[in-house]
Amino acid sequence: MTDLLLEQDKNGVVWLSLNRPEKHNAFDDQLIAELLVQLDKFASDPSVRALVLGANGKHFSAGADLNWMQSMAKLSQQENAEDAKQLALLLHRLDTFAKPTIALVHGAAFGGALGLICCCDIAIGTPDSRFCLSEVKLGLLPATIGPYVIRTIGQRHSRRYFLTAELIDSNTALQLGILHHLDEQPAQLAKAITAQLTQHGPQALMAAKALCLRCNNQPIDQDLMAYTSKAIADARVSPEGQEGLRAFFAKRSPVWR
Repeated sequence: MTDLLLEQDKNGVVWLSLNRPEKHNAFDDQLIAELLVQLDKFASDPSVRALVLGANGKHFSAGADLNWMQSMAKLSQQENAEDAKQLALLLHRLDTFAKPTIALVHGAAFGGALGLICCCDIAIGTPDSRFCLSEVKLGLLPATIGPYVIRTIGQRHSRRYFLTAELIDSNTALQLGILHHLDEQPAQLAKAITAQLTQHGPQALMAAKALCLRCNNQPIDQDLMAYTSKAIADARVSPEGQEGLRAFFAKRSPVWR
């Protein structure tokens, strides 16, 4: 049985599901490697317009597979560092994936699973979803996912939840910004959102996402002003920008290429 299930619909939306239900979708080095392969493939495929990341089974993900973690504890510090870099690379690839990403969360999302969620552009959870940064219970810490979680919920909340490892319910996750929506049928909501996304200019979506990443925690100085000025100027004269404006004034739907 493959650790990942994938399907691409007629609108170019890829539905990628973690598929280790017997392990509560805990991830190990093999699953991390498979995710990296798929993200690289979809990133370079022009037919892909958006990515939805979900999970098969009772839970979104229990985080790292403890058997894998136990095996890694027997290796050297250098070997552990090289292994950890793969998860760091996965999070970075998902965070900077050029096209829109949506996380569908149900059941438990513990430990490293929060990193995956915080790297997605939009996160939808079920009312019964629950979260926990549980690493300190095991004498570990949420190091690799830390930058993404801290960016999402802020340092103040991170200092609390990193230290207490307390359970976070779905309503609290919504308030913290871990989730954007709560819905009994998250896949149906994701379909509605992706239907909206695929109506927009594909290059504009990628540029808008790059803009968010570039502006995050940056001083509004001459360099950033130059970047944003060039970005809008490039968009205005691009074929996509020209088509979007023509379609607006002609009161018709744009034809994206």
